[in-house]
Amino acid sequence: MAKVRAKFVCQQCGTSFPKWTGKCESCGAWNSLLEQLPIAEGKSVVARSQGQKLTAEKIRDVKIDTVADRIASGFDDLDAVLGGGLMPGGVVLLAGQPGIGKSTLLMQVAAVVASKKEVLYVSGEESASQIKLRAERLGAKDSQNLDLASSVSADDVAATILSGKYKLVIVDSMQTMQMAEIASAPGTVSQITNSASIIIRAAKSTDTAVILVGHVTKEGSIAGPKVLEHIVDVVLEFQGDKYGGFKLVRASKNRYGSTTEVAIFDMKESGLELVKNPSEALLAERRDTDGSVILATLEGNRPLLVEIQALVNPTNFGYPGRTASGFDLNRLKLLIAVLERRTKLKLTDKDIYVNVVGGLKLDDPAADLAVCMAIASAAAERKLAAGAVVFGEIGLGGEIRSAHMVDRRIAEAKKLGFKFAIAPKSADRLSGSRVKPGTTSGRFVVPASDLRDALNQHLK
Repeated sequence: MAKVRAKFVCQQCGTSFPKWTGKCESCGAWNSLLEQLPIAEGKSVVARSQGQKLTAEKIRDVKIDTVADRIASGFDDLDAVLGGGLMPGGVVLLAGQPGIGKSTLLMQVAAVVASKKEVLYVSGEESASQIKLRAERLGAKDSQNLDLASSVSADDVAATILSGKYKLVIVDSMQTMQMAEIASAPGTVSQITNSASIIIRAAKSTDTAVILVGHVTKEGSIAGPKVLEHIVDVVLEFQGDKYGGFKLVRASKNRYGSTTEVAIFDMKESGLELVKNPSEALLAERRDTDGSVILATLEGNRPLLVEIQALVNPTNFGYPGRTASGFDLNRLKLLIAVLERRTKLKLTDKDIYVNVVGGLKLDDPAADLAVCMAIASAAAERKLAAGAVVFGEIGLGGEIRSAHMVDRRIAEAKKLGFKFAIAPKSADRLSGSRVKPGTTSGRFVVPASDLRDALNQHLK
């Protein structure tokens, strides 16, 4: 008999190799090859047919199926991220780092939905008694319509969905699911792909809403094959610091709605709670000192006011240090170079530290001006005028460029009582003529053409 040989499959791209190597030669991923045993004899036989000609319809004659009402999750902002709630027959993939609160959020959603509909919570990582302990902490232990199960069989989960009893099924997590017909270990490309496929087919045929939990790698991307993100309807990313600060849920893919909405949560003893006014919470403990600037930023379509802190100290070594928390370090180095070249500030012998308060991670280009003004304020030991918010992108020439959704940023600043906004000239047309810093007369935006102009006006 021929010797049965195992193959090694890359968990990132699916390429197979006859032997293990530390790096995948196809996609370049390190330590991504896992051993996969050959499928047992008799289980790999696929029935093949000659195929039939497809029956096509004219697009004008296609009838749209009526869609049942969406299922409310119990969190208004989360429903907005989903596009209006959980879609019957829709499959949602929720991914986030360990300990950030995925299971907590899903138990709270399950408890709310179970007040009106039948819900099944399937865990491949915990026993039913462990899930019950979490339900007791979150106040969901007495729900009559919430069923718990502990299983790693994707076949059993799909069969349960096909029974049609449940309107919402939560599977925690896909990396633990496996099919009996496949000999490879749970978490491999073949197991994840095939397990997800049969669960999705069952959900579509019975109009059952399904939420799948996904693991993430140490780089932050969703673990497993990329095809998992393609075959589901919605991909939600749970972001934030698991040890404190706000936690954000945003959609990176949504077939039923927008991908620009965001839900902001705070972890309490009783579970996750929506933060109705995150700007007020982020600024509640602010001290008005040099190096402190308020940034009007956006999380998706939601405006936020965030404090940017900077600290500038003389360096004790030959090479100055640059440290950033919540802001891209390479971008910080670029902005420091612009500050030195386009203004009179000398920062080559200074250690510079930048912090975004609240544990948020900014990827908004309009944060550039606030970071630069915070560094300049700390270096010159001069405070920014009271009641000012700042936003604008900085170019390499020191020019201040336009920002996205200026009207929303300004509206949020006005709501919290700020007096004026230091912003690009393009934002001036939304609120009219200039005002003097620190006054309430006139209009709201104080435009600045370039970085030197902004510093000369407001750091005197």
